[in-house]
Amino acid sequence: MAGGMAIQADTEDYGGKITMFVLMTCLVAATGGLIFGYDLGISGGVTSMDVFLEKFFPSVYKKMQDDTGKTNQYCKFDSQLLTSFTSSLYIAALVASFAASITTRIFGRKVSMLAGGIIFLIGSALNGAAMNVTMLILGRILLGIGVGYANQSVPVYLSEMAPAKLRGALNMGFQLAITIGILAANLVNYGSAKIKGGYGWRVSLALAAVPAIIMTLGAIFLPDTPNSLLERGHQEKAKTMLQKIRGNQEVEEEFQDLIEASEAAKKIEHPWRNILQPRYRPQLIMSIMIPFFQQFTGINVIMFYAPVLFKTIGFGDDAALMSAVITGLVNMFATFVSIGTVDRVGRRMLFLEGGIQMLICQILVGVILGMKFGVEGVGSMSKSSSYLVLFLICAYVAAFAWSWGPLGWLVPSEIFPLEIRSAGQAINVSVNMFFTFIIAQAFLTMLCHMKFGLFFFFGGFVLIMTLFIFFFLPETKNVPIEEMNNIWKKHWFWGKYIPDDAIIGVHHTSEKVSDH
Repeated sequence: MAGGMAIQADTEDYGGKITMFVLMTCLVAATGGLIFGYDLGISGGVTSMDVFLEKFFPSVYKKMQDDTGKTNQYCKFDSQLLTSFTSSLYIAALVASFAASITTRIFGRKVSMLAGGIIFLIGSALNGAAMNVTMLILGRILLGIGVGYANQSVPVYLSEMAPAKLRGALNMGFQLAITIGILAANLVNYGSAKIKGGYGWRVSLALAAVPAIIMTLGAIFLPDTPNSLLERGHQEKAKTMLQKIRGNQEVEEEFQDLIEASEAAKKIEHPWRNILQPRYRPQLIMSIMIPFFQQFTGINVIMFYAPVLFKTIGFGDDAALMSAVITGLVNMFATFVSIGTVDRVGRRMLFLEGGIQMLICQILVGVILGMKFGVEGVGSMSKSSSYLVLFLICAYVAAFAWSWGPLGWLVPSEIFPLEIRSAGQAINVSVNMFFTFIIAQAFLTMLCHMKFGLFFFFGGFVLIMTLFIFFFLPETKNVPIEEMNNIWKKHWFWGKYIPDDAIIGVHHTSEKVSDH
């Protein structure tokens, strides 16, 4: 089948060493994922704490205390105010990503990271000190602005700093930081839930300041990328930086391609208008469909509400929080699988395997919940069934963590030409945040009304997205970021959109051949 072929593009291997300098800068930049991960993990745990619910969401607390056995298990947490607490962050991140796009283009990637860290820090202080729901939600909005800035700038920074042959692994440092943030949040929730005096939730929310401080301090000391320096007219600084990160004085070929891309970028006055041109059609479609599909894997249902979900299917308070810690551990360790394989087996193979594994797990979880609770949502689950559900959710999380999790950020950040890169990444982040918001806002109501069918609902999307990757995404491993158009040109479907003048870098190869 045409769609199933992995395309080998005519691209340049610039060489260069894997320097300690580039490893350290990428490691520091990737900590931007900590703030996003910590927030993903913390909200579900806090909203399953009785003392937090009693103070801010008494109607939910009252339903949780109903042990008559007549309450629909699927509907205990169905509260629009409660979901607004969780989802307000993501609508703020969506709006902020557009402002971050302008900041990233005009002032550079590191300024965006710095701004994101500072704003997130203020939001975490406000949440930790919250006296009412208004303060909680205002704090969440500030956290969202910080997340929007970080998610806009960090993946682009990583893709631009890394050499092509290591770009996948280094970019996935961002996803690894997200998983570490989620795990840290789950551990904090587990510990703070045991604090006497009823203020454990404040500790959980206020500790978001820790990853924000790490990111803010890191951003102060980070250098800017050669691409960003060129974009802002600092040609000599860009060349010096390229030599430093490649550990090699002979960077002329790569630097010439960067200059070409930069010159093309400077001719584009309106990147938002230009991204709609047919020549950018494949990148535009991918920047919309990949983050859309990433959210409709259903992963954030697990990550936001893991303790709530485990509580719903019969785990007690402590057991629910511990189960969330277990899935957090699986999420983190499975990400290492992706880091170790993405630049060898490629993006497509991980996408396809992960999709198949997630689909199988979702169908089985749906079947078990359907058998135990039925459509009425009344019933109980044996220990063996609960542990089986936990195992299947862990297998699902692992599949996501080595496929759609990291690749959902990596692939969109590496496919855009420089002239539309900031706009493209803003679309990627905003689509991601919009559908994260939709899922966060709708999940508890969907669980209440769709019951176990919710897992079949997300499973259907996983099937569609796996087919989409099979037919429409070419392999991008080891392709220099400025030569990505070459693989689109060779693709069975996208080739017709890419004009000949969009091909960069191959001229060096032809010059070498003619010299001989």
